[in-house]
Amino acid sequence: MHEVGFRKWMIAFTVVLASVIELIDTSIVNVALPHMMGNLGATLDEVAWVVTSYIVANVIIVPMTAWLSARFGRRNYFLTSIIIFTVSSFFCGRATGIWELVFFRFIQGIGGGALLSTSQSILVETFPREQLGLANAMFGLGVVMGPTIGPTLGGYITDNLSWPWIFYVNLPIGAVAAFMTMAFIREPRQKWQIAGIDWVGMLLLAAGIGSLQVVLERGERLDWFSSRTIIVLSIVSMVSLVGFVFWELSRDHPVVDLRVFKHRSLAFGTLFTFILGFALYSSLFIFPVYAQELLGFSATQTGLLLMPGGLATAMMMPVIAKLLHIRTPPQLLNATGFFLFFVFSETLGRTSLATGQHQLFWPMILRGLALACLFVPLTTLALSDLQGAEIAQGTGLTNMMRQLGGSFGVALVATYIQQRSWTNRSVLVSHVSMYEPMVRERLNAISGALVQSGSSTVQAQDQALRALDGIVTQQTMLLTYLDAFRLVGWFSLLCIPLLVFLRRKSKGAPIQTMAH
Repeated sequence: MHEVGFRKWMIAFTVVLASVIELIDTSIVNVALPHMMGNLGATLDEVAWVVTSYIVANVIIVPMTAWLSARFGRRNYFLTSIIIFTVSSFFCGRATGIWELVFFRFIQGIGGGALLSTSQSILVETFPREQLGLANAMFGLGVVMGPTIGPTLGGYITDNLSWPWIFYVNLPIGAVAAFMTMAFIREPRQKWQIAGIDWVGMLLLAAGIGSLQVVLERGERLDWFSSRTIIVLSIVSMVSLVGFVFWELSRDHPVVDLRVFKHRSLAFGTLFTFILGFALYSSLFIFPVYAQELLGFSATQTGLLLMPGGLATAMMMPVIAKLLHIRTPPQLLNATGFFLFFVFSETLGRTSLATGQHQLFWPMILRGLALACLFVPLTTLALSDLQGAEIAQGTGLTNMMRQLGGSFGVALVATYIQQRSWTNRSVLVSHVSMYEPMVRERLNAISGALVQSGSSTVQAQDQALRALDGIVTQQTMLLTYLDAFRLVGWFSLLCIPLLVFLRRKSKGAPIQTMAH
């Protein structure tokens, strides 16, 4: 039976707390990387592994969480994961070398990866079936708020304390989460029966997903398939993942039970969860860089710009859950979400260098509302036909696909920005000629001002040309980021017709809940 009363809400608070700190740590380190480089004597390429190692560990462990929960007991596994995450956070802060930090970030990712899908499966089994939308809405708060809060919190801590404190803040939160886990969370009644350890499946999964994640994280930096490393990792990933699928389907007790995809709702729900991750993380990747590099906002100001959208998501998710409860078609809510995301992206695609904070408020609100309309119906529908031990498998797979969707989104958008910037610059440069009266007038005005400020004529002309090149570069990046916003927007709009496939095959049996 499901939990009731005070215990139900304390369980919800515990698992949401655990998932929030895990997701915050996915993005909190980004703004502190320059400080780490200086403090640890690392290059940009080396310090990038601080981010990559954590995400690689995440995507490897997430699909295994159902098996590991069954093997060691869900409560024990969840508690151990919190402890691993918290202790490794301490050692991350104490690291004195870059590779020591990368190692403990990988361990932290192993502990953190389990918190996501295990948290969701606990929530789904704690709440009654008619409150499944509410349970997923509560989990969604962590999924959306974590990446939103992370950069702001990281920037504030780095500016006012030092970079190790972005890890130390996890210690009290982890301690509270561990205590509440021991006090309130219980083992589920139905357990997945396992026999032996699927070492081959684990090895193939780790090699396939790990290699794929490294390709996505490092591909743009290494110029994709012009790099031998990327080619080798791509081959390893493809061979390992194909072998993994065939191996797991032939096992009676696989580490990841791919047979759960027999449920149409989960199969298409997982696909759309991938799309949700693409939209969520790609837009979150573009906006901070655009706001800081082109609009001139600080890291703190950029974080504050993201906050209204996060709050809108938080307030809207219970509303969406209620709409699902009164049988509002999930496809209608998803279509609304994709359309709002299109409007958000198209609005940002029409901004300029003169855009101020107040002009970005409503677009960010639209993004927040869109994410609420997408996340709650998608996760609710994806898990709606699963029963008992299938729930843990389903949550692991949906969380993995959302993370992979985000990685694909960031990788593709980063590559698009790089390629598009060359195209836009070529077009702009073709219109900048010394024979154009407006160009000569602008150069003369700049050089004249420089001469009046004390520069020689030759110096002034050289500085004027560099200033003109800077203007061209700035306009190039503006056009490129606006194009990237529109790309994400049209991608969202084109997803709406695909929603016709997102329907449940049957009403499904009641979801088994936790035992008292």
